[in-house]
Amino acid sequence: MRLVGPSGEQVGVVPIETALRMAVDADLDLVEVAPNSKPPVAKIMDFGKFKYEAAQKQKEARRNQANTVLKEVRFRLKIDTHDYETKMKRAVGFLSQGDKVKAMILFRGREQSRPEMGVRLLQQFSEDIAEYGVVESNPRIDGRNMVMVVAPLKNKSEAKAELNARRAEEKATRRADKSSSTESDGE
Repeated sequence: MRLVGPSGEQVGVVPIETALRMAVDADLDLVEVAPNSKPPVAKIMDFGKFKYEAAQKQKEARRNQANTVLKEVRFRLKIDTHDYETKMKRAVGFLSQGDKVKAMILFRGREQSRPEMGVRLLQQFSEDIAEYGVVESNPRIDGRNMVMVVAPLKNKSEAKAELNARRAEEKATRRADKSSSTESDGE
């Protein structure tokens, strides 16, 4: 059995009995880390501590994990500029949070015979939000709707980390302002 010491040093190939005796002398556990290798590899370590640290790493990974969601923004073919700007700002907010945006144009009645107008509107939309996202799927007709998917430039976990950093900075600023105002009140 190949043995790795408690501080990560290579002890060498030793019999199992010797490895167990060394682990007992160090008041630690002998853990087999690579049973399928030739010879098998074992490490002297505190197994409870190892399991705890592994659980903490897994918990931290789950906390930082973020699922990208597909948000939807619906337009009509004859949309007013103010309404368009409102929908565009909404889409920019979704993209800056790291979510994908599905831009959908709803066609009614005779509007269905003018799909080129819908393509033009979606192209304008993609140009307006180009600094926040990139077109993932070009406009395509889906029944009475025309659909385009826009993916964010930064992924969800980056956006979340950025938001947390900004919040921490604001919190520190408020604390500094609060402490300076209490000092000036005390004088």
